[in-house]
Amino acid sequence: MSAATIDREELRSVMADALDIPQAKITDTANFVEDLGVDSLMSLEVMVQLEQKYGVKLTEEEFRTITTFQDAHTLLQNRLSQA
Repeated sequence: MSAATIDREELRSVMADALDIPQAKITDTANFVEDLGVDSLMSLEVMVQLEQKYGVKLTEEEFRTITTFQDAHTLLQNRLSQA
């Protein structure tokens, strides 16, 4: 999936499934911790799902920069465009 554009709604769906929350709650700017109550275990599950789905390996440092859906989309899009 190199140089591909990440479908926002597909990504939103993957994250909603990993977090076991309704997709509608994952808005572009909802803060994962403050607005959605995501804890470290949930974050790890999201990271694993994203790595499997998109074939990228995220560092812990990169993953810590993701606080919103928009952050996740931007990071993944950048990583895939570098592939």
